[in-house]
Amino acid sequence: MNKYEVIYIIDGEVDEAGRKELIEKFNGIITANNGEVVKVDEWGKRRFAYAIDYKTEGYYVYVQFNGDAELPKELSRNMGNSEQIIRSQIVRLIDKKHSVKPRPVRAAAPVEVAPVVEEAEPAVEAVEEAPAAEAPVVEG
Repeated sequence: MNKYEVIYIIDGEVDEAGRKELIEKFNGIITANNGEVVKVDEWGKRRFAYAIDYKTEGYYVYVQFNGDAELPKELSRNMGNSEQIIRSQIVRLIDKKHSVKPRPVRAAAPVEVAPVVEEAEPAVEAVEEAPAAEAPVVEG
C-alpha cells in the first residue's frame, strides 16, 4: 500500500452539517476502496488570496491515507464531480529509504586568471609656455 495525502477546499457557504457529511463521504470512499484513513485534520475556514469561481473563502481539510495505486484516481474523480469542492490535490508520500538521493555537486575547475598589470601613466613633462610673441602691427 502506498501513502498519500489530500488537501481539499470545501465551499465556504456550506454549513457545518454539510461539511461533516462531505468529509465522511470522502473518508468512506477511501475505506470502500480498500484504503485506510490515517489522519484527518480540519484546518478551518480561510480567506483566499484571490477569488476562485467568485468565492473568497473556503474550508480546508487535510487527510492522510494509505491505499492502492487506483485509489487516488477514484478519489479525485469523486471530488471533481462534487460542486461543493472548490480545489483538491492528492500527493503520494515517499519513504526516505526509497527516495532519490541528490547527485553530488561537482566543484567547477579552478580558472586561472592572469594577473592584472597596471600600466604606468606616462609622465607629463612640464611645458614652459613661451611669452606670446607680439604680432607685427601693419599700418595701412
